[in-house]
Amino acid sequence: MNVRPDFSKHGNKAETAPAFLSIWDMHSYYGESYIVQGISFNVHEGEILALLGRNGAGKTTTLRSIARLDSPQVNHGEIWLDHQPLHKMKSYEAATNGLGLVPEDRRIIPGLTVEENLKLAQIAPPVGWSLERLYDLFPRLGERRSQEGVTLSGGEQQMLSIARALARDIKVLLLDEPYEGLAPVIVDEIEKTLRVIKQQGMTTIIVEQNAVRALQLADRAVILDTGSIVFDGTAAEVLENESLRSEYLAI
Repeated sequence: MNVRPDFSKHGNKAETAPAFLSIWDMHSYYGESYIVQGISFNVHEGEILALLGRNGAGKTTTLRSIARLDSPQVNHGEIWLDHQPLHKMKSYEAATNGLGLVPEDRRIIPGLTVEENLKLAQIAPPVGWSLERLYDLFPRLGERRSQEGVTLSGGEQQMLSIARALARDIKVLLLDEPYEGLAPVIVDEIEKTLRVIKQQGMTTIIVEQNAVRALQLADRAVILDTGSIVFDGTAAEVLENESLRSEYLAI
């Protein structure tokens, strides 16, 4: 059972919450369509959480709601990241406070090289993720730094999209379908990178239709069904529970 964060204040700073990222009683809508129906869960610093469910369960809507995008509309609930009330912020403010969303369509900027895409996102001066460090993490991007980003392969564009998020020195990485349309060997490479940044302290939420790959990567899992949470526990529990996987993940 998730516990609501302690929202009492000392001056302008919240008391310590029970997790690094806390979502409490969040309700999200697209127009009159009620998509996310009062979900609550916590993500601890440095862990990878797999957010899973069938198509239409509300996974992407949950990510977009956490990122404070204009659509969907979050009509109720609270979102706290490292003591900061994201639910009171616009999307650009949430990004400034440490959220990095990598959308399914990647959104590489046309007309800019790999390096220009990264420099545009990078804070000045970079605190944690210099260009050199990003190229060490993604050697392919270093090799193609002068190539226009939109001409990269699908896997390389996904790497660029993740690197661009990291360039802003984020605290939480939100990944929406990062393996979509990629060859298994590229998925292996991206997974290896995600494990490396986890070891360096990055907190990650991954939404992925390839549930088995996501569960093998993740520490914990939250499963959604028609906008509500039906499971919140370890990834190993899901992998070991055939009836749970069959009913909610079709695997």
